[in-house]
Amino acid sequence: MAEPNLLILAGGVFAILAVASLIGFILKRTISWRKPHAVIDNLNARIKAWWVLVALMLIAFLFGKTGVVLLFAFASFTALREFMTLTPTRRGDHYALAASFFVFLPAQYALVLADQYGIYSVLIPVYAFLALPIIAAFRAETARYMERVAQVQWGLMICVFCLSHVPAILNLDIPGFEGGNLLLITFLIIVVQASDVLQYVCGKLFGRRKVAPNLSPSKTWEGLIGGVGLATLLGGGLWWLTPFTPLVALAMAALIAIMGFFGGLVMSAIKRDRGVKDWGQMIEGHGGVLDRIDSLVFAAPIFFHLTRFFFSVS
Repeated sequence: MAEPNLLILAGGVFAILAVASLIGFILKRTISWRKPHAVIDNLNARIKAWWVLVALMLIAFLFGKTGVVLLFAFASFTALREFMTLTPTRRGDHYALAASFFVFLPAQYALVLADQYGIYSVLIPVYAFLALPIIAAFRAETARYMERVAQVQWGLMICVFCLSHVPAILNLDIPGFEGGNLLLITFLIIVVQASDVLQYVCGKLFGRRKVAPNLSPSKTWEGLIGGVGLATLLGGGLWWLTPFTPLVALAMAALIAIMGFFGGLVMSAIKRDRGVKDWGQMIEGHGGVLDRIDSLVFAAPIFFHLTRFFFSVS
């Protein structure tokens, strides 16, 4: 039952991207043909990037659980690299960084792939958080020790632990929903990413009052309310993808859209602290991988644990 729904959904997403591409082309042709235009060029770059991102997701889905786990492991590696690139580190942090990239990151995803919830749910927040300060202490470099350790821990928590909850959704055993967990991942990603886009659009059209002007001047109350509200309605309309009732789907969509907003706000605060606009330049029009998934990393663990607690028997 899940596969036909996934095909219908993929067709709908491609149709939306095709319409968006046509609109982008018409705007470029009629307003700024062969001339640079910041807004239209950025819009078209974002649409092109979305084609690539959706294609990558579908390819990963074709390979099932292994493909999804590998895709998000790669996203975690890239995001952690972006995070650490903008984090001031010293020679004494090198072993802790190596452990983060080449021990805890692959171990976390291997445990998710092996469906070992009892271990992957505590590997980073318990074992890595205890091991990293020990590893750093052995280098005997005490300057800004607590600050340096906390930065490495926070990067690992955000980029690896939180994001790994997306493929972990495939491990949930939901009675009557067997084989449909890819649709749950799709529901989560569509609602969170749609909320981002709709907050941007509503903010551009109606935005007046800034939510946190010192952190993110582009985030407005009008954009927040309009984006989260529309994403909530979208999530409610996609209840058929999930084991939820329409009302529960609405509530879940509202919660993950709000968490996604807070994720973007927190990551904006870190970028402001670092004095940069984007985490990287890997995705044209979007910035880095971390710019694209900053809302997802805050929404995924909440969505996973609520679904597991109320609907799963695993």
